[in-house]
Amino acid sequence: MSAHLLIIDDDPSILEMMRLVLEEEGEYQVTIAEMIFADVIEVERLQPDLILLDFKFDAHQDGWNFLQKLKLHRPTMHIPIILCTAGLADVSQQEEIFEQKGIPILYKPFHLDELLDLVEKCLAHARNHSSVQ
Repeated sequence: MSAHLLIIDDDPSILEMMRLVLEEEGEYQVTIAEMIFADVIEVERLQPDLILLDFKFDAHQDGWNFLQKLKLHRPTMHIPIILCTAGLADVSQQEEIFEQKGIPILYKPFHLDELLDLVEKCLAHARNHSSVQ
């Protein structure tokens, strides 16, 4: 069974490109959303194996706020997250903190192979971590 990925980004062209690449090249099941969910319970219901989350929505750091909510909600706290951003200046200062928390950053623009490799690494790490527990 293929992994279920949730992509949350406010740019429809990025969403569609990522969906196509991940479904066709990575053979993943993909759910897309153009806005942050009103409640993390909606993410809990979807039960994704991995979340690709945009850092900024309409020039606000809503992705960062939603990331914190996901990590504080027991049913979603263990879902691996890849933070996606074009805001190098916004995230680079916090990159070490994200790295310590095991949250990789995918900087836009990115190569499709970079996207696929990072998704596979995160899913493999999550599988290995869950089999150890």
